[in-house]
Amino acid sequence: MKLALLSESPADEAALSVLVGYVLGAPFTRVQPTLRARGWPSVEQVLPAILRHLHFNTEADGLIVVVDSDSSVVHTPQHEAPAYHHPGCRICRLRTVFRRTLKNLPLNTAHPTPANTAHPQVRRERVLRAVGLAVPAMEAWYLCGRDTSITEAAWTQGQAAGRVPYSRSELKWRVYGTERPTLPHEIKRAVQEVTRHQGDVRRLEHDFPQGFGSLARDLRSWRAESSC
Repeated sequence: MKLALLSESPADEAALSVLVGYVLGAPFTRVQPTLRARGWPSVEQVLPAILRHLHFNTEADGLIVVVDSDSSVVHTPQHEAPAYHHPGCRICRLRTVFRRTLKNLPLNTAHPTPANTAHPQVRRERVLRAVGLAVPAMEAWYLCGRDTSITEAAWTQGQAAGRVPYSRSELKWRVYGTERPTLPHEIKRAVQEVTRHQGDVRRLEHDFPQGFGSLARDLRSWRAESSC
């Protein structure tokens, strides 16, 4: 598969590349978007342009987008109801951007099959979507399995009580040894932590069932479709 990744930093995208491979159970080729994003507002703003670029100018099969939740509303099963949209939920908002952008794009047709290819290859009619939410930040995913107190449930319960169990600064310190890591160090540590799972993402799905779980379910739906 040919896939594009969009997140809030190069370190997050490096870790995400590993995790996506684990969920899909197969290697993939990365397609680089023309625009980069730094932070949540930027991701939402550049997403339509990236989708249009991937659709018209590349053979990308899908786009994976993951952002931090920060202090925003965490996605819940209730948000999965048909036509439901929570304006404070970043997964709901990103899915809406995908839906509104893609519905206005023409369908792609099949592209020619190379002479040395045994089976015909057909382009996706539209770029496939996978969206995840790191609660409250990607560093929580990096610490999964190291500290049982860092979970999606702990964060949402703390939000409801008005007293979150840990700060984003604390998570950064735990992962990088500093609140202001250099980019090379940030990438190195992010990849080190996610590769601890050695291809098994069950703990991430258990501890982060909506944020990581939504991402994994989207990706598995692609795998099921491609095997048909």
